Amino acid sequence: MTLSAAGEGPELDTQDSTATVKASAADTSGYELFEIDAPRGPAVPPHADPWTKGFYVLSGRITVCLDGELHDLGPGSFVHIPAGTPNTFTVHTPHAKFLVLTPDDAMGRFFREIDATVPSGAPWPDAVPLLGAIAARHGVAFAEQAP
Repeated sequence: MTLSAAGEGPELDTQDSTATVKASAADTSGYELFEIDAPRGPAVPPHADPWTKGFYVLSGRITVCLDGELHDLGPGSFVHIPAGTPNTFTVHTPHAKFLVLTPDDAMGRFFREIDATVPSGAPWPDAVPLLGAIAARHGVAFAEQAP
């Protein structure tokens, strides 16, 4: 059994948000669940991940750009993002919290490498080359690279 109470779980700095690991693939024998806390503003540029994911908004308001279409999401809203689909999000409130569910540990391994490699608070000019190399190792393609 795995229990992750409110406010508990390892926190990973993904540069555009804090991802709290609520359930890891090791805990569940498969899926992973993250609680994302993101500040106002845009997240990473549009990109395509090799994994599927779902966003469920807990608080705040975000716009998810999914394959060029904008989807306005508030508390209680859900969006499924298929693997390989260009996507990003923008937070419109002072911050937003949402859950991200993935079917395996691929996104978690990506987040863990960012947290371990990119210094917290690194200026974007310093972080971008590190983030680009990590993305390439995990099969994440930025929109201009996506097929």
